[in-house]
Amino acid sequence: MSPAPAPVRDRVTISEVARVAGVSKATVSRYIGGDRQLLADATAQRLGEVIEQLGYRPNQMARGLKRGQTRLIGMLVADILNPYSVAVMHGVETACRQHGYSLVVCNTNRDDEQERHHLRALQSYNVEGLIVNTLGHHPGELLTVMRDLPIVLVDRQLPELNADLVGLDNAHAMQQGIEHLHARGYRNILAITEPLDGTSSRAERVQALTALVQTRADMQCQVVPTGPELSQALTRFLGSDGTRPKALFTLNGVATLAVTTALREAGHALFGEVGVIALDDLDWYPLVGNGITALEQPTERIGMAAFEHLLSRLHGEQGVARRIDFKASLIIRGSTHPR
Repeated sequence: MSPAPAPVRDRVTISEVARVAGVSKATVSRYIGGDRQLLADATAQRLGEVIEQLGYRPNQMARGLKRGQTRLIGMLVADILNPYSVAVMHGVETACRQHGYSLVVCNTNRDDEQERHHLRALQSYNVEGLIVNTLGHHPGELLTVMRDLPIVLVDRQLPELNADLVGLDNAHAMQQGIEHLHARGYRNILAITEPLDGTSSRAERVQALTALVQTRADMQCQVVPTGPELSQALTRFLGSDGTRPKALFTLNGVATLAVTTALREAGHALFGEVGVIALDDLDWYPLVGNGITALEQPTERIGMAAFEHLLSRLHGEQGVARRIDFKASLIIRGSTHPR
């Protein structure tokens, strides 16, 4: 017979600490509030012993509300299953910890109603500021929140919000990718993106890629979305006539996984008949075939920069909204061997 669970002990209160120590509640508040220098040494020592004996833990949220500071930062993530989101979130959390803040993360799961719900929840937690990777479908609600809290956007721009944006220099990344493919001899490009769906970073990549290819008379490019029609689009592209070497350009990690899966299911050799270059560099890229050539985003730096710019706004910095674009780094592997 298993032993009965131990009863849950009631939370020790500041009143109980004061009673056992034989001091006033105000004296206990001074001790736990960082004003110990105002207390006699003997009193401070006695309070330390009683707090340890009773296992008293201050209610940090209540203390923060009383001071008007909770040291909490909220973060809205559009899709926590996306490796990009996880990597950026890690950078945000690292910077929060370095500056004595805690991070509250809410995943909207690409759902507008969840985004609205989490915005309300984060406000109820009295977060001091927000870092937002938004779906972007309802900017009016974020605009309302921004009247009370500073907001920094990650990856996705909302023209309606006069907010700082931290992300990737998408035009430069596309230029790097096209120049690499051209130098390796690829001339016929199929770009694969998640559905644009109003996402500014996806639209910027498609627009930049299309414009770059149009400046090269010996290259051609078409763009297709991920989804149920992707396998057919890949089959048509690989089976199309012409002698110009073909390459796939996947515009984020989700698209790369979808393409790799579709190619394997269709029995295509990776990457014998077609080259592949991917935006984002994920842990599994070196393990596929001879490795997937990638344009690595500095995701952790993006997350840290998002917090640092939010912190500057929390400290009262004014001025127009800033856009901070980081450069991608080209990592060459076997999927783009010379043709």
